[in-house]
Amino acid sequence: MPARRNTEESSLPAGKLVETHKSYDWHILVFYPVIAALLLLIIGGFAYQQLIKTDEYADREKLQSRRRILYPAPRGNIYDRDGRLLVGNRARYALTLNLDELKREFLTEYRQIRKNYREADDKNIPTDKQLWRIARYTVVQRYLDQVNAIIGRDEKVVDDVFNRHFNQQLLLPYTLLNDLTAAEYSRLAEQLPVTSPLQLTATSVRFYPYDNAAAHTLGYIQNDDDTLSIEDFPGDELTTFKMRGTIGKNGLEAAFNDHLQGKAGGVIYRVDPAGYRIEPPMERRAPVQGKNLTTSLDIDLQMACEIAMGPSGTPDTLVGAAVALDVQTGEVLVICSRPDYNLNDFSPRLSTEAAQKIEDTGAWYPRALSGLYPPGSTFKLVTSTAAFRAGKLTNDTLYNCAGRFLVGNRLFDCHDRHAHGDIDFHEAIAKSCNIYFYQVGLSIGPQAMADQARAFGLDKPTGIELPHETKNMIVPDPAWKRRVRGDTWASGDTVTMAIGQSDLLVTPLGMACMAASIARNELRTPPTLLHDDNRAPLHTAPIGLTPAQRTWLIEAMRETVKTGTGKTLNNVLKLGALDIAGKTGTAQKQSPKGMMNFAWFAGFAPASNPRIAVVVLLEGDVAGEEYGGGAKAAPVAGQIFKKYFEKHPEQVPAR
Repeated sequence: MPARRNTEESSLPAGKLVETHKSYDWHILVFYPVIAALLLLIIGGFAYQQLIKTDEYADREKLQSRRRILYPAPRGNIYDRDGRLLVGNRARYALTLNLDELKREFLTEYRQIRKNYREADDKNIPTDKQLWRIARYTVVQRYLDQVNAIIGRDEKVVDDVFNRHFNQQLLLPYTLLNDLTAAEYSRLAEQLPVTSPLQLTATSVRFYPYDNAAAHTLGYIQNDDDTLSIEDFPGDELTTFKMRGTIGKNGLEAAFNDHLQGKAGGVIYRVDPAGYRIEPPMERRAPVQGKNLTTSLDIDLQMACEIAMGPSGTPDTLVGAAVALDVQTGEVLVICSRPDYNLNDFSPRLSTEAAQKIEDTGAWYPRALSGLYPPGSTFKLVTSTAAFRAGKLTNDTLYNCAGRFLVGNRLFDCHDRHAHGDIDFHEAIAKSCNIYFYQVGLSIGPQAMADQARAFGLDKPTGIELPHETKNMIVPDPAWKRRVRGDTWASGDTVTMAIGQSDLLVTPLGMACMAASIARNELRTPPTLLHDDNRAPLHTAPIGLTPAQRTWLIEAMRETVKTGTGKTLNNVLKLGALDIAGKTGTAQKQSPKGMMNFAWFAGFAPASNPRIAVVVLLEGDVAGEEYGGGAKAAPVAGQIFKKYFEKHPEQVPAR
């Protein structure tokens, strides 16, 4: 049976084909949601990128197109108590080349070099990277040749150094010459075109007008790449270039580095894709010079001491230290250590040869505050004070000096091996009789002497505002010897301690503080290197001497300078009218070279109203050589006293 035809189809004329459509096709409808989802995903992606991640892309653009440069500020100046410059800044002339102005020249040179290789049909043509390096070097050397022609030099660009600078510090000017003389600077300033990318600069470097004076105290600086920082300046997240800064490495330069350092300057540039800067800068902040520092030093007294100790770095130089303090305030007037070094050798940088010389001579060592020495007979001031306070000594106490003294089965000599006979306290101090003080020491025992030394602070650092003060002072007693040496205290230890030997070790600075304390009749003198016109006088715990005991001690010290072991100070310098109280000392210490002698002087003036205390310590340089405090140390102290009273004639006592 034939199939039934659609009634509409059957009504159409024969031979005609008619296209028909359904209202929907479910096969196609399946793809609509997929297409819609993809469109929504694309639109969402665009929206996310354009709206949500806008800040992120802006930050990326900033990081890629901006660079920050930091440069140091000049350091603050250092002055003495009268406002005279001790450390300042001087101009250091340099010639730099602004590489960002040479972009076109580099490109032109690159093309020319590449063309030359091709025209020569050279099979060993360098790589593109090498061609660029050759081109840049050629351009920079061409500029340096212009400079050579003007100032008569024959300098060459160091390829590796320049290439490293170009790759790592393109935004910073490249230094062609950094040691121009003033004459070279002037010639270049006259002859270089104003539009030249060559630029003359005058950077700031440290300057020490007194060369070696107070070298260990003033200190020095070193170049440092990590010191520069700048507060409240934008761009911490940017690639930052830091011009080389400085940092204090010793002395006041180190102790007050933050005070002297100043505030760094900064600038932010926009750069093109090749890293060249685009002017003008987006942000700039000028550096601020560091704060000045006024010290307590008196350069007149300091130079008097330096001269008295002999020309620095010569065979005539005395090795040792000297310290002078203002008795009333503890302000340091002089602090000198020898051997020393010329501070200007550190500016702008210390050469290998200069560093080796300092090493060879032992000049790094700040003897005034790090040198440890037995105090010798200057310690008799401590022994006397302890004996006075213990009621075991008066001005009339007599002991017999036969030149030698037996303790147990051991003989101890007097300092000059001569018998003084019956001798009282006044004469014993003036003549520095050891046998007298052997017997004083035995009468009070070691603990009384140790306690008195510690009361004066000889066992601890003084706390002065300087690095490297030692903490290794030794004030021995029976407990110390048992703990450290594993041995018992003997009578021989007591008598040697009484004259400043035994295991005693002190610093010249500590002894100067003790001398100032005795002058003021108090126990402590905290030293300071900072000057203050309004500083109040020191007041610490009293020593505990009666007025009569203090008079005995001062009068004996006066006699030391007038007729005793310190008379060279008076005889050589004619200082009798200056009323100086002092004590000399000679100490010994075993060293790899043998038994070395040390010369001491400790004193103050005017004795009637003390204003300045001076301590000098000098090292003997030959094992076993006699090196007495009166002959060697007292004259150096005399020069300091002399200069002080020349400056302060009103303090010279009336005759």
